[in-house]
Amino acid sequence: QVQLVESGGGLVEPGGSLRLSCAASGDIGRIYYTGWYREAPGKSREFVASITSANYTDVADPVKGRFTISRGSARNTVYLQMNNLKVEDTAVYFCNAADKNDYWGQGTQVTVSS
Repeated sequence: QVQLVESGGGLVEPGGSLRLSCAASGDIGRIYYTGWYREAPGKSREFVASITSANYTDVADPVKGRFTISRGSARNTVYLQMNNLKVEDTAVYFCNAADKNDYWGQGTQVTVSS
């Protein structure tokens, strides 16, 4: 089993930055994929960014050039650096990890508002 805990959300003004963290614990040795997704009020969950065990990254078009996904040196933490935040980035951000199973964290709220 794998447990995921997100942190780093909060309230920020448009144009600001936040860094989200996803800390994995448990049997993490076979995780090959870690991704960030978000769910805005009234909308379905959507892909934001991902990183594989080989450090191949992918970023959704709406956030490309503003968001960066990376892995910490301890390899059990994945970060989502979010710059130039916009009001439309407001959502609950979820971490997802996959080995033979699919795991989700509880989410962290990001609110972009003036």
